[in-house]
Amino acid sequence: MSEGDDLWPLVWGFLGISLLSVGGGVAALPEMHRLMVETHGWMDDLAFSKRYALAQAAPGPNVMVVGLFGWHVAGITGMFAAMLAMCGPTSILAYAFCRLRGRLGGAFGMRVFERGMVPIAVGLIAASGLLLAQGAAWGTGGAPLAIAISIGSTLFVWRSRRSPLWVLGVGAVLGAVFLR
Repeated sequence: MSEGDDLWPLVWGFLGISLLSVGGGVAALPEMHRLMVETHGWMDDLAFSKRYALAQAAPGPNVMVVGLFGWHVAGITGMFAAMLAMCGPTSILAYAFCRLRGRLGGAFGMRVFERGMVPIAVGLIAASGLLLAQGAAWGTGGAPLAIAISIGSTLFVWRSRRSPLWVLGVGAVLGAVFLR
């Protein structure tokens, strides 16, 4: 199959995902995994986790991972097509919602809607973390260590006032030492 054959499934997949990305691009990561790994087999769990890690290491928004996925599937055309498919619809919806919110202000229905979206976003982001931990753990054979690192990282970020960069540094050292 050529890159051109994969371009339209990539675009349609990310168009659909863009409409589910409540909580940002990270919240849609499980659905991206389903598209990239399970549905089309464009990459395996470990490749998925590595591209996500690379996107996180680069400065900029979390959604940059979509460009890496698109590049993997269909080269530079795939990168631009995937980013446009992922960011285009949500940008239009965000603009429309911002205008609506400005008109409705502090209306009761708007407050209820905003409060109701918080647990949905938290759940989607938690699912993303679990998915990434699984991909990293089973891809390298270090499931117990990856689970321990994930739980420790979560507790550290949640309970500590220290920079999350400490988590990245300790995780990198532990991974380099124990997951060779």
